[in-house]
Order: sequence, then structure tokens, then C-alpha cells
Amino acid sequence: MTSDARPARPSTPTEIRERLTDAVRDGLPAAIADLSRLVRIPSVSWDGFDPRHVQESAETVAALLTDLGVFDTVTIERAPLPGSGELGQPAVLARREPRGGRPTVMLYAHHDVQPPGEEGDWQSPPFEPTLRGDRLYARGAADDKAGVLAHVAAIRALLEVQGSDPDLGLVVFIEGEEEFGSRSFEAMLAAHRELLAADVIVVADSDNWTTTTPSLTIGLRGNTAFQLNVSTLGHASHSGMLGGAAPDAMLALVRVLASLHDDDGAVAVEGLTSHTQEVPPFTEVRLREDAALLEGVSSIGRGEILHRLWAQPAITVTGIDAPSVQNASNTLLPSVTVKISCRVAPGQSAREAFMAIERHIRARTPFGAHVTFSAVDLGNPFLVDTSGWAVDDVLTAMEEAWGETPQLTGVGGSIPFIAQLAQTFPEAQVLVTGVEDPETRAHSPNESLHLGVFHRAILTEALLLARLDGAVSLP
Repeated sequence: MTSDARPARPSTPTEIRERLTDAVRDGLPAAIADLSRLVRIPSVSWDGFDPRHVQESAETVAALLTDLGVFDTVTIERAPLPGSGELGQPAVLARREPRGGRPTVMLYAHHDVQPPGEEGDWQSPPFEPTLRGDRLYARGAADDKAGVLAHVAAIRALLEVQGSDPDLGLVVFIEGEEEFGSRSFEAMLAAHRELLAADVIVVADSDNWTTTTPSLTIGLRGNTAFQLNVSTLGHASHSGMLGGAAPDAMLALVRVLASLHDDDGAVAVEGLTSHTQEVPPFTEVRLREDAALLEGVSSIGRGEILHRLWAQPAITVTGIDAPSVQNASNTLLPSVTVKISCRVAPGQSAREAFMAIERHIRARTPFGAHVTFSAVDLGNPFLVDTSGWAVDDVLTAMEEAWGETPQLTGVGGSIPFIAQLAQTFPEAQVLVTGVEDPETRAHSPNESLHLGVFHRAILTEALLLARLDGAVSLP
């Protein structure tokens, strides 16, 4: 055999596993290089940022998928935003039809990223991938361009080992506006339902228990976000002349916000529910480290820490419109607006949660202050059905790739589109995996990807695809 001759196609499950392991390892430098090239594109999907970067990112992803040579179609698509004639950000869709009765798997990730924030908060430029130790630092390095490349690299490994014509059906859906609320997601699903239809859906947009122990996410909190305006006066008035008799809007607002939690910091809104869920041990020390609690600051809420994070509601004021300290005058504020985010426990709809919070606020607004609600954004929670055969397949693939028993975990954050996927494709099994770890700092300055986690995530997916293709059977 000549030095450049390809080895024969493996014939046993053990040989396939070994060859896939080698292919993923050997292909890792190319995957990191492709990821770095994608990360350099500042594809922020938010209004106010250049949409040409998101388009460039979509074109780069489409080229990566086309180069695989396995898809029947690869297209860049945009769908209308609700309530307007405008189009959302570009998504990349690809499909290969199944053969021989094999299932079809959808591989989801997103190529848009969060804004970088203040560049001075970064130890290296946010859109210049920088390797420090075993972590690659950049905005989007983990969330979620690593998810995109995990799909690409896993397919590459599968094709290298199994040949260019697998029986497995493949769908790839790389969204372009997940970080901006997936505003056109529902319209995209409606327009391309047949193309996207699959038996198994892999969402590579979550995290892992540690850098050495994988996780399968089985529960996600939903999100209810809105703006609350509180008004008490028709115009600003002199605080010395009328203060003490005329109520200012900030006083009313503070009273309202204080009513949302009890003395322990637990949510005190009647009608918001919790989910019954067993959770693994999680220490107060780890919480303090992960959240960077200042010395002397205590945690809030009651119950096991992970139950608070995964299965109980949480309410946070994330923004406020009021005069800055520098520009403050001695006046009674006539009106104040805040943005409120409520994480909704699995088992309760986001709509029901919003109605409970609205009732609570209206009933507890003091002094007859006027309140209005606007910019309401609802995303439902999600629970994975762990009884499906695909769950067994992915857990086995994780254990083979990581050498550790995977954890079944919840996530306190929200990925609302997963509930939409499950609603659109009710027969599909949804698997929520990811390339992140507790040190990733997604959305924050100095976001990073652990390259060992990236390697093992690719191998997990390659082994899973081989199982779904029928090449590797369950033990």
C-alpha cells in the first residue's frame, strides 16, 4: 500500500470507534482554524450593529457546509419579523435525505454573537481569537460558533471514516439571530418545515458540568421580559417645595420592586411556580466562585442551590431609565422605566408567568401610581423526555468520548426556541448538548472555549452520528 492510500473502511463497531477517535483528533487543528476564521467576523445580530457582518458570517458557514460535499442543498435564508415587513438575520439551512430507512438528525447552532461590551474589559481583542493555556478567548469562541464547528468537524470525521455517502439523513440549521431573541425563528420554521423535519434534534448551545465531565441538559427555564413604566406626576417638580407630599415615581417604583421578593430574596409573586427536580450537590463555595460574590454578600432564596438555579423562578431588574447621578437635579421624578427579566421554571408557560407578575404589580403599586407594561418578550421553558432511544445513544456517546459518566442537568438560562422546535416537530427527540463549561463566561468579557471540551464535544457528536447511521450499535 502506498503512503497516501486510504485505509479500508472499518467493518466492526470497535474499529469504527477507534477510527472516529483518530479522525477527530487529527482534524482538531483544522476545526480550530475554521473556528478562528469565523470568530474574526463580528456577527453581532443586535440592532445598531452592521448587519453585513452577520451576512458574511452566514456565507462563511454556508461555504463550510458546502465543502463537506454531503448535502443535497445548502442555502442562506431570511424570514420575516413578526408584525413588520422586515426580514430577520440570515440563517444557513442544509439537508441531505436519508437512505435505507435511517433516521434524519437536525444539527442546530447559531452563528450570531453578543455585543462585545467595553473592549477595555477584555484581556485581548474580543474578535481576535487568542490562545492562553488550554482556552481560546474571543466573543463567540464558545457561544456558539464552537457549536457550529462541532457540527462541521463531527460530519467531517464521520465522512472520513464511513465514506462520503452515509445512510443517515442530515439537516443543519445555523441560526443568525439567537442572541437577539430569535425574532424570525417561528417564521423560519413555518417557511421551511419540510426541509427541517427530523427524527432527532441536537442543539449544541448549552454547557457541561466541568471541563472533564459532560452534561446532557434536560431542563431549561423560560423567560418573561418586559419594560415597566411607573408614573406619578404630569411633570417634574421642585423636591424642596413639594417633596414629602407629592409622590415621586422612583418612590413608587422602589416599593413595587421590593414587593417582588421576600426577606430571603426568594420570589414572592403568587402564581409563579417551581418544578420538582432532583439536583446534584453544589456547594455554597462554588456558587460564590461562579457568581463572584463579594465578601460578606450572601446568596438569596431557599432550598438546594441548583434547585434555585434550575427549577425555581427568578426576577431581576436588568435596566433602568432615570437621570444619571451626574445629571440629577433637585426634582421629583414624574416617570421611571425599568426592564425586568423573569426566569420561568419548567412546567409553567411564559404567558402564565407574565400574567402573574402583572397582577402582582398592579395590586401592589402604591399611591395610585400609573403603570404600563411594554416590549413584552415571552420564551417558554423546556423539559426533555429522557425515555427516548436517542437519549440513550447520546449518553453512551458522551461516556465513550469523555471517559466519564455524564450528568443530567438543568440550565437556569433560557433557550426559548427549543420549545418552538419541539412544538413544530412533536415526534422528534430533542438533545441539548454544548461546548461550554463553568469558566466559559458566555456573554461576558473574556469569553473562552476550553479546547479539551471542544475536542470531546466533537467526538461525542461523531460517535452519535455513527450510531444513528447504524455503524455503531449500542453495547
